[in-house]
Amino acid sequence: MTDPRQAANPSVPLNDSAEANEAAAAAAQAEQADATLARIAELEAKNVELADAYLRAKAEADNTRRRADEEIAKSRKFAVESFAEAMLPVKDSLELAIATHASSQGTPEQLIEGVHATLRQLGQALERNKVLEVNPPAGTKFDPHQHQAISVVPAEQEANTVVAVLQKGYLIAERVLRPALVTVAAAK
Repeated sequence: MTDPRQAANPSVPLNDSAEANEAAAAAAQAEQADATLARIAELEAKNVELADAYLRAKAEADNTRRRADEEIAKSRKFAVESFAEAMLPVKDSLELAIATHASSQGTPEQLIEGVHATLRQLGQALERNKVLEVNPPAGTKFDPHQHQAISVVPAEQEANTVVAVLQKGYLIAERVLRPALVTVAAAK
């Protein structure tokens, strides 16, 4: 079975629509390949951009971490500096008192007066550096966070209250440095 068109003209293709379909399919494949290549190029560019942004962000985080570590190290190194500066006058006063007493130039009253002045200096230095005394008056409710009970004694006051302070306690920036040693009233 020969196609009458082909028998009359052998140069006419067997199926024009099949050839057109093949050409259209080839063109569509080429277009799709071009679109795919364009998309790949776009994604590669985006990948390079994101990799660069990631590296920059990582470098910035590393620099920030390094600077923070340096600041912490400096803070630790010099944290005691202001406290030491506040303590130097106290040391000077104590040395002067010893020198004055050793040379027998001062009277006992002067020595006592110098010791009181030095104690005031010490108290002010501690206070400036946020070291506060814990010295609860008698009758204060016992606070296990700031007080340490040494003994429980019978007393006329309410139970679980401070009777006497045996040793003052201290706070540093609201944190207990040393609890106050106290005796506590027993339950009746």
